[in-house]
Amino acid sequence: LGLKNQTYFTLQGFSHLATLQVFLFEGILLMFLITMTGNFLIILVATTDPALHTPMYYFLKNLALIEICFTLNIVPKMLVDLLLERKVISFSACALQLYFVIFFVTSECFLLGAMAYDRYVAICHPLHYTTTMNRRVCLHMVVACWIAGIPLSVGLTGWLFSYPFCGSKEIKHFFCDIAPVLDLVCSDTYLFELLVFIATVLIVLIPFVLIAASYIQIIHTILQMPSSEGRRKAFFTCIAHLVVVTLFYCTTGLIHLKPKSRLLVKSRKLVALSYTVVTPMLNPIIYSLRNKEVKHALRKTFGKRQFSK
Repeated sequence: LGLKNQTYFTLQGFSHLATLQVFLFEGILLMFLITMTGNFLIILVATTDPALHTPMYYFLKNLALIEICFTLNIVPKMLVDLLLERKVISFSACALQLYFVIFFVTSECFLLGAMAYDRYVAICHPLHYTTTMNRRVCLHMVVACWIAGIPLSVGLTGWLFSYPFCGSKEIKHFFCDIAPVLDLVCSDTYLFELLVFIATVLIVLIPFVLIAASYIQIIHTILQMPSSEGRRKAFFTCIAHLVVVTLFYCTTGLIHLKPKSRLLVKSRKLVALSYTVVTPMLNPIIYSLRNKEVKHALRKTFGKRQFSK
């Protein structure tokens, strides 16, 4: 019986880990709260503190907003499903969730590239920084990053949900992503998979290569700094940034380069957890909350000493 007239799907979630449901709920809830708090604080201080009205924090503020929206699109539903025996999502809600997944992932991929370019100019070409990264340029870059996600999310979501679904209506995942929904399609999807592959190369792989190249140049410049203390601190900051960026891009690319790969079906949920739960939590910690400027801004905002060293 086809699923053309079905109004809902069921999500498999973590049903195969029945004994760990409570542990998973508590762990994911904790990470969710850290993610929301950390990213909200970044937006708050980057908006209210004039000292943080710089290109770097302008990009970080937008990254924090993307992380909040992306997390709210997936994690609350996941937490509710961990407490329910029957995990149901309507056809339209599934399509909407997939649309926002593609939209926010695409926007974040481009925004991380813009942030890497900002750091590259600041460290490798400091004399040209204020003219190269002026307010108008930063605004255009951020707007372009947000808009870039719209055509792809509309196109891929509309195309995928125009296919006939048949057989099982169970999505073997904890949210509606391209690969698990594609598994339910009962017609030829070669052209769709080809488009997903091309989009992944353009949106994930190419920006990641450019970011890696930027950070290599940044690290090379840092190693030539005269101050050993400043050199060491800047070096480890860049390495931390690169680790988080690599985790996000590699897991996203791994899932979407070949969405119907049978090799990834069993590990799909674990890989997806890293870019849906872990990296949104790490980004504010790695990029901002360790910075002296942010600690000082938080101290001014809340008047508490725990943000000091």
